[in-house]
Amino acid sequence: MERPNIQELQKKAIEIRKDILKMLMLAGSGHTGGSLSIVEILIALYYYKLRNDPKRPDWKERDIFLLSKGHACPALYAVLAHKGYFPKEKLWTLRKLGSLLQGHPQMGLAGVEISSGSLGQGLSIANGISLAARLDKLDIRIYCLLGDGETNEGQVWEAVMTASHYKLDKVCAIIDFNKLQIDGFCCDVKDMGSYMHKWKDFGWHAIEVDGHDFTKLIDALDEAGGLKGKPTVIIAHTVKGKGVSFIENKVEWHGVAPKKEEYERAMNELEEAYRKIQN
Repeated sequence: MERPNIQELQKKAIEIRKDILKMLMLAGSGHTGGSLSIVEILIALYYYKLRNDPKRPDWKERDIFLLSKGHACPALYAVLAHKGYFPKEKLWTLRKLGSLLQGHPQMGLAGVEISSGSLGQGLSIANGISLAARLDKLDIRIYCLLGDGETNEGQVWEAVMTASHYKLDKVCAIIDFNKLQIDGFCCDVKDMGSYMHKWKDFGWHAIEVDGHDFTKLIDALDEAGGLKGKPTVIIAHTVKGKGVSFIENKVEWHGVAPKKEEYERAMNELEEAYRKIQN
């Protein structure tokens, strides 16, 4: 698979962030911090690794992406629109009555594989899809994006054990390790210790990367794709609210949308960042 142009991916990341903020500003509600932190992860998947076809969203041999941390769906919606799953104009209907773009993903929208938002369930679903694909002799990969706060859930660790036990080497979990959840810093709410040690002890192949570095993410996805006999977890160190200085690492931006003045300020920052990449 040909590796993409990193500069173009960086520019795409800024475009996606601008759309996320516009969606949230127009909706007047939603989850800003955790949507901005997963942008590079989604772009690395959809613009490089994920085998998908926007014209055939139900293609049987497609790879599967599951957003377990469903509250970060503005980022997924923006990427799906940019890839051509649905018209970009639909993004501005986020959280509106009758829109398929609700505050958590729901099935029925092209490109959305599961309704999610009840945290802790995504990896179990990934395991089920992988086991079914094995029975059907389908050579597909399943990627599941979890939040670090989400891994406080017991069901996650039941799924971790299950994937290891059945040697589900087509399953790749990705942790958005932005260190914050709704109640504060993750280490203060419930300290999970070393993710690397935990996932390895549960029988997974574990990779730790900068979740905003496209080269590192692409390398990690390639490494996961070549592994046999065990599932892979990519622990992606990210910044909550990445890309906007006054939102970054601020717990109060977990579930708050920018007001118009804040939106305009954020746009100025992102446009300046875009100019730097072009130059």
